[in-house]
Amino acid sequence: MKVKDIAALIEGVAPREFQESYDNAGLAVGSPTMEVTGVVVCLDVSEQVVEEAISLGANMVVSHHPVIFSGLKTITGKNAVERIVLKAIQNNIALYAAHTNLDSVWGGVNDKLSRVLGLTNRKILSPLKGQLVKVATFIPISHANAVRSAMFAAGAGAIGNYDCCSFNFSGEGSFRPQEGAKPFVGELGKVHFESEVQVEVICTRLVLSGVIKALVKAHPYEEPAYDIIPLENEYAQVGLGMIGDLDFPMDEADFLAYVKRKLGAKLLRYSNPTGKQVRRVAVCGGSGASFTRLAAAQQADAYVTGDVKYHDFIDAQDKLLLVDAGHFETERFTIDIFYDLIMEKIVNFALYKTKYIDNPVNYLFH
Repeated sequence: MKVKDIAALIEGVAPREFQESYDNAGLAVGSPTMEVTGVVVCLDVSEQVVEEAISLGANMVVSHHPVIFSGLKTITGKNAVERIVLKAIQNNIALYAAHTNLDSVWGGVNDKLSRVLGLTNRKILSPLKGQLVKVATFIPISHANAVRSAMFAAGAGAIGNYDCCSFNFSGEGSFRPQEGAKPFVGELGKVHFESEVQVEVICTRLVLSGVIKALVKAHPYEEPAYDIIPLENEYAQVGLGMIGDLDFPMDEADFLAYVKRKLGAKLLRYSNPTGKQVRRVAVCGGSGASFTRLAAAQQADAYVTGDVKYHDFIDAQDKLLLVDAGHFETERFTIDIFYDLIMEKIVNFALYKTKYIDNPVNYLFH
């Protein structure tokens, strides 16, 4: 098992293409071809976590938060980030992170958070845009089924809970084979008209190259014609936050106590109560206050996230109950996601949950 194999396993669930533009997910330190002796999974990489990996004989650390967010001009050990990177390099330890890409997928951070809170009928709160394209190709009638099936098998044609989706209409194509061509139909130097089917399918950019390869391989023409059209449609299967329903409505006081207990939070910060029952709940692990209005627009009675600012609470008034349960508290379950994912796929492997699961935020109660 190599570092790149562990990365591929995680990215099979949370592709790096789904990370936000400001993020720095992926391998930050180490060689992708290094053989892995063991993995420590954590929320944040600290000096203690790196020391822990060394003591366990593990040479890879998988974290949710990237240890390097912006460029390092020096690595002299003058701050915590530089010391972590320096110690990892000196001890040949790979540092890998899955951050906003893991936030954005089913089976990721927000999916886990919503399930911890017992939400059903879940869907993505803020679906990604710019992820979908339409592929249109022109196929002789005799081969339309074969090419269409090949594109479906490569991942095209999925819309929500439906697959094998396409639009098809008949027409007539023309071409004139030039010298050196080996046409499937027609003669060199003569214009040929062929009855064809135009097939249109939707796919994600993630699978686009595979869909085109499948199209070309299955198509009988020497030079298949196809169009790739970017779409502004939202991709409902990927994005930040989630929204769903509680099985039983609660009054706001009971809901706050429920969230505090389920997340193991020491305290909650929340907006002025609305006086409504809480049934529909939105969540976003980490820093999600920017989605408050979106949650309200989707009829959420409460929105649970972290890092909420003063004016966010003001803005939420009369719209919904805005609950700041803490950045750490809403993402602490990420360690379990990594552990379960790797353990499910690799048996008899040295995999460890870090014992350093500490909230960097402290609270004074007296």
